[in-house]
Amino acid sequence: MSAHHDTDGLPGHERAGEAEGAMARLLELDAEVLARHLEELTGLLAQAVGPDADRILDLGSGPGAGSLALARRFPAARVTAVDISPQLLHRLRRQAAAHGVADRVGTVEADLDGPWTEFTERGAFDLIWAAAFMHHVSDPARTFARAFEHLRPGGLVAVSEMDFFPRFLPEDTGAGRPGLEARLHHATNTQPPHEWTGALERAGFVVEERRPFEIRLNSAQAGPALNAYAQVCLAKLRSHAADVLETDDLAALDALLDEAQPQSIARRGDLSVRTTRTAWLARRP
Repeated sequence: MSAHHDTDGLPGHERAGEAEGAMARLLELDAEVLARHLEELTGLLAQAVGPDADRILDLGSGPGAGSLALARRFPAARVTAVDISPQLLHRLRRQAAAHGVADRVGTVEADLDGPWTEFTERGAFDLIWAAAFMHHVSDPARTFARAFEHLRPGGLVAVSEMDFFPRFLPEDTGAGRPGLEARLHHATNTQPPHEWTGALERAGFVVEERRPFEIRLNSAQAGPALNAYAQVCLAKLRSHAADVLETDDLAALDALLDEAQPQSIARRGDLSVRTTRTAWLARRP
């Protein structure tokens, strides 16, 4: 990553580091709040792959929530986590050590749009996992073809996508007009849902399951990280909303994100999580 200087004199690599830290925080909170979903999904993988999985590849691992969940679910397997960010991989290694799986979770810093030689030279994988990642690659068809090539016959690729950011707020937040979060999502959710069935089949896979998950958690089910998770997600959406929301909605959202305000997301007890995820399980014949 090359450094450049922005107009305010802050080095670009420092800003990139801050952005990576914020993304890592979001992903870690997501894994904590949606731990039940992650456990359910890895349970499905265990049923599909079987107990003897030896080698697992995590594409675009980020800070490693998926890698750690896979290491827990497959206690005999070695997980190779690949990501372009050294900062995120450092967090992953730290978490792997804290959870006692550092001997089974290895990391590789690599651009997955480039060659895969560094992490595929030891043989084929039993399971390849790509969570909230495939939409980031420049050529998904090529990435799926490479996954097919580096899976053993009978091996499984699992792709998971977040359809969009979760919703957290009640209809009437006490700040501004009712329906704020619905308008925020309508204004910022401008991309069609991710759909990988055709791309997987064209790469040679047999899609065994395309499973949507509808997740609904109250505050007790979501746990103590809920407020922080909502704060981070809504702040992320706020950063894209300046030109697409009405002025009064922006002011109401800013009040909700301000921890000093009485309606602040940081201290609310009426939050919940409503979101959808989709997973594809596909096998190499």
